Amino acid sequence: MKRLCLFLLLALLNHSIAGAETFAVSRFGSEGLSGWEVKKFKGLTSYSLIRENGRTVLKADSKGSASGIFKKVALSPHTFRYLNWSWKVAGTVAGGDESSKAGDDYAARVYVVFPGRFFWQTRAINYIWANRLPAGQSIRNAYTGNAMMVAVESGSAKAGQWLFEQRDILADYRRLFGAEPGEIGAVAIMTDTDNTGGAATAWYGDLSLSSGR
Repeated sequence: MKRLCLFLLLALLNHSIAGAETFAVSRFGSEGLSGWEVKKFKGLTSYSLIRENGRTVLKADSKGSASGIFKKVALSPHTFRYLNWSWKVAGTVAGGDESSKAGDDYAARVYVVFPGRFFWQTRAINYIWANRLPAGQSIRNAYTGNAMMVAVESGSAKAGQWLFEQRDILADYRRLFGAEPGEIGAVAIMTDTDNTGGAATAWYGDLSLSSGR
């Protein structure tokens, strides 16, 4: 029954972006982690490919660590404006708090990077599975105003469930930064627990950018 539900959800997701121009950021089943690079902040979060319910997904385990993986792209957000992905968490981060540096840890986050001409002009939208911030709300990152955190999911009520998400990154950028975005330079994934010293486990499905819903 669970496999049937997963199949139907995948079919609905694929149907929703059918006919749209789509860029596959990841094809974990056929390409593995080819093209993905590691960005280390403190320690190394473990990222590994596993099979679950007939598909290949990325599993992330963090124990007091903070490292992410990213893939460089060069795409216009005016064309590829919709970010599509699926994810699941074992639970949120104990002690996680979006409003403080000490609590700046997330069981799961997917973010889009917009490089500036100079490094200090680089901006990012972080789509997070929030610890406390209610779903639908956004807040500046505790460390920098150049990164905005958007709570797509929040709390542990849906922990253990695969959820499928879609975000209009063009509309989000305009709302969050009050300006027009430049080119998308990278898409990243990170599960981190370095500030709280805790632990978190998450799973990520394939990611894509599409021109239509």
